[in-house]
Amino acid sequence: MHAAPMYIAETAPSQIRGQLISLKEFFIVFGMLVGYTVGSLLIETVAGWRYMYGVSAPLAVIMGIGMWWLPSSPRWILLCAIQGKGELQGLREKAICCLCQLRGAAIGDSASRQVDDILSELSQLSEEKEATIGEMLQGKCLKALTIGAGLILFQQITGQPSVLYYAAKIFQDAGFSAAADATRASVFLALLKLIMTAVAVVVIDKLGRRPLLLGGVSGIAMSLFLLGSYYTFLGDVPAVAVTALLLYVGCYQLSFGPIGWLMISEIFPLRVRGRGLSITVLVNFGANALVAFAFSPLQDLLGAGTVFFIFGGIAVLSLVFIFFIIPETKGLTLEEIEAKYL
Repeated sequence: MHAAPMYIAETAPSQIRGQLISLKEFFIVFGMLVGYTVGSLLIETVAGWRYMYGVSAPLAVIMGIGMWWLPSSPRWILLCAIQGKGELQGLREKAICCLCQLRGAAIGDSASRQVDDILSELSQLSEEKEATIGEMLQGKCLKALTIGAGLILFQQITGQPSVLYYAAKIFQDAGFSAAADATRASVFLALLKLIMTAVAVVVIDKLGRRPLLLGGVSGIAMSLFLLGSYYTFLGDVPAVAVTALLLYVGCYQLSFGPIGWLMISEIFPLRVRGRGLSITVLVNFGANALVAFAFSPLQDLLGAGTVFFIFGGIAVLSLVFIFFIIPETKGLTLEEIEAKYL
């Protein structure tokens, strides 16, 4: 969850970094679609979940074997060189070799120049020693942590776990009474997620991060208020709930879904990137668990409508956070992002 976007961010050309990291989200959603589809086919099969896990196992083995051929991140190699963890010239040559493996013939004769540029930028940014835990709470590291962890926190506490985990129940409340019907409706939901993620992949490096976040989160807020209205005032109009659910999913996959992971892979300085991403992933799953476990008790205490209104209010707060705190990183190298915004 944290190594994949970090690796992609460090190895991708800046012009298509957003597309490549968004493709990670696209294939996660594609896997969800396959899982929902297989699940809908096995819904009436006794112990059908075992077949789902059985099909997944060989895919994990193939992925594990394939990872043996992944070249190291050139930026990580050069960071090791600056930190004195090896002979500079030898590590420089290794970084050039890895960059050629990653970019292929398209890089031509520019690999050596690109490596020297990265090495020069890292030296100017004083990346010569490893950061301590204390440094994560100071200066530019704290600013990066505020941007990354704050975005991931809002990604979760705007209700994403509740809306998606309870999608089947929402479909049932909206008239898809049979469990099989609700499960098959979830397949359609996953297909929508896939389509909207594909749209994000296409436009993210053209429009930029901030426009997609501001537009998508505005749609999320609107959908949450619609869900709140359905459970409070409009219980006899199930189309409102279905429309709100589809709007939420579509807007989430245009904004928080891919861009949350993209931003946290871009914003941290190189020497704290691994630690920074680990902290934000911890925030992600901690907030995810909190929202998922708290939804049912809050629903019993306040009612589903009130809970969704609260999520909608948090979505409005997240818009304020995005507008004032989140920078635009489109087209910038990782070193330029650090120099300009941290």
